[in-house]
Amino acid sequence: MSTIAKLSGSDFDRMVLRGAFVDLEPIKVELIYGELRLMNPAGPVHEGEIQFLMEWSILHTSRQEIMVRVQSSIDCGDHRPEPDLVWSRRMPAKRVRPTHADVLLLIEVSDSSTDHDLGEKARLYAEHDIPEYWVVDVQAEQVHVHRTPSQGKYQSIQSFHKSALISPLCQPAATLPLAELFDLDS
Repeated sequence: MSTIAKLSGSDFDRMVLRGAFVDLEPIKVELIYGELRLMNPAGPVHEGEIQFLMEWSILHTSRQEIMVRVQSSIDCGDHRPEPDLVWSRRMPAKRVRPTHADVLLLIEVSDSSTDHDLGEKARLYAEHDIPEYWVVDVQAEQVHVHRTPSQGKYQSIQSFHKSALISPLCQPAATLPLAELFDLDS
């Protein structure tokens, strides 16, 4: 792939404010390593998983401490990824984008983008010291939990299958039963 021009985070923010990507809807755009990346529109399985995770997140977090954001960008220096779910520290103002330093947990639901989410996205989040990153692998019915970022890599990566229960480091009492997550008929 050839790149015409590399963009900074502030270049991207100015383009968003000026409506540069409005005609692309419903396709979304994120800025990763200076390049504009088109994101596949979500299908019903992807949307169902996000809905389940959003409801679980709201039930297991305190509004006073944690803000749950769905498919919204975060500020990682010159990058503007849009993870499916973000748990961040409560922000003092509604109109402020959380930075990587505010993020407690990121979750990507991966139906067709597993290689990208486990590769480039994991590297980006580790480089910015995101303490915990989950990839919900819809096809394999497992969640890849990345923890302990150091030197641009996650030092702990574990895969949990459908029978497991997992909890985020920032909220250990918030147990997610993967059997319920992957049972879309519920």
